[in-house]
Amino acid sequence: MVKVGDLKAGDIVHVLHDGDERIGSVVEINRMDNLACIDNGVQEFWYPPEEIVPVPLTEAHLMNTLGFEKEENEEGVKYKRGPFRILVHDPGNYTNMDVWYREDHRHFNHPIYLHELQNHYLAMTKVPLERAQID
Repeated sequence: MVKVGDLKAGDIVHVLHDGDERIGSVVEINRMDNLACIDNGVQEFWYPPEEIVPVPLTEAHLMNTLGFEKEENEEGVKYKRGPFRILVHDPGNYTNMDVWYREDHRHFNHPIYLHELQNHYLAMTKVPLERAQID
């Protein structure tokens, strides 16, 4: 379950819809009714928090969904998108990582979800981190 108040437009989450789990993007938030309008790939639908599930941060999501580039080095694995960087110290284990953009540097010693990374990216760059455009 994800708190509706933690979501922003464009955040990527899983939704439970008619017994199926789909990945979707937040379109709009209604804080008064505690609902999120999410495009589930078929339609836009309003979901309560108990039907919204966070997406774990993985290399596949970083590279395929968000368009990061991968670079391996002696410190771990670095993912790059423009000047924004993510350094995963133990490859495959997203519980010890550094995230930075210019002089703003943040360290996480716990796993974060995809929508949380998107919100940190927005706070740091002032630009939303959206799905990569596939040509």
